Amino acid sequence: MSVSITVIVPTRNPDSGRLERTLAGIEAQDLPRPLWELVVVDNDSDRPWDVPTGAPCVRVQEPRRGLTHARIRGIRAANGELIVFVDDDNVLVPGYLSSVAKRFTDLPRLGAASGPVEPEWEASPPAWINEFRSLLALRNLGPSVRICTGGAGVRWPDFAPVGAGLSVRREAALSYAAAVDRNPLRQALDRAGENLGSGGDNDLVFSILHSGCDVGYFPELGVTHLIPRTRLDPAYLGRLNEGIMRTWVLVLHLHGQCPWPAIPPWTVPIRSARAWLRTRAWRSPENWIRWRGRRGQFRGQALLRTIASDKHVHP
Repeated sequence: MSVSITVIVPTRNPDSGRLERTLAGIEAQDLPRPLWELVVVDNDSDRPWDVPTGAPCVRVQEPRRGLTHARIRGIRAANGELIVFVDDDNVLVPGYLSSVAKRFTDLPRLGAASGPVEPEWEASPPAWINEFRSLLALRNLGPSVRICTGGAGVRWPDFAPVGAGLSVRREAALSYAAAVDRNPLRQALDRAGENLGSGGDNDLVFSILHSGCDVGYFPELGVTHLIPRTRLDPAYLGRLNEGIMRTWVLVLHLHGQCPWPAIPPWTVPIRSARAWLRTRAWRSPENWIRWRGRRGQFRGQALLRTIASDKHVHP
């Protein structure tokens, strides 16, 4: 097997315990070590930390905050033909890298892939969390392989790869990085600090899909997502839902598939107030989180109004 893989772990001020679990899962891979490398990207941490393992890795710095910037720094440091993105709270199944190598070898049109993501909860989740599993990138679509054939204008598949364990061809990742460099809007689609935008994964997958490459879901590409109790806070999930919806509107617009029209920014507070009443946001955590998603959609629609004239608009 001649395929080489670069595993990229972007992180900022990481939790040492979760990062150690992440790196231990990478080191436990059954793919022979000479066939893969590890790149850890320090995304402008404001406190010192060490890679909690003796495993060989390349550690690089990215001073511009944001997951997209960190990933692009990793892409440009990569030597592998394939790239696997692993968040600092993800644990790959032991056969992940060998399965990625086989799938991309057997399927020459495949450009992006991922699989099921299951949680490991630090605290017992509330019953209502099931509705919002997708906000935490949790999913299990069953034992069947699903592949979407790539091409210009192809619609977004509901099984599209997610960011946890996202695997792509390096040449496709480099093309994406060059496109992002030319477009400030695309540089700001992902989370950075308190901004919980989360559109970079989808932007990358859309780019690969529309370039003519296939994307797929493969059940053997399993990831465990380590979820701290703080991420079960309705206030956090509300902010997350708002950020995801805001950037999802922009991603759909960038790729010609947005179903929502642009709206005047001054209407956002009015629309949000109406949505507050319709969703009865005050009644339960679920309603609150739903309402924040609606408000995020309105904010995204308002941003559409300025994109054409102001390419430096920040989502």
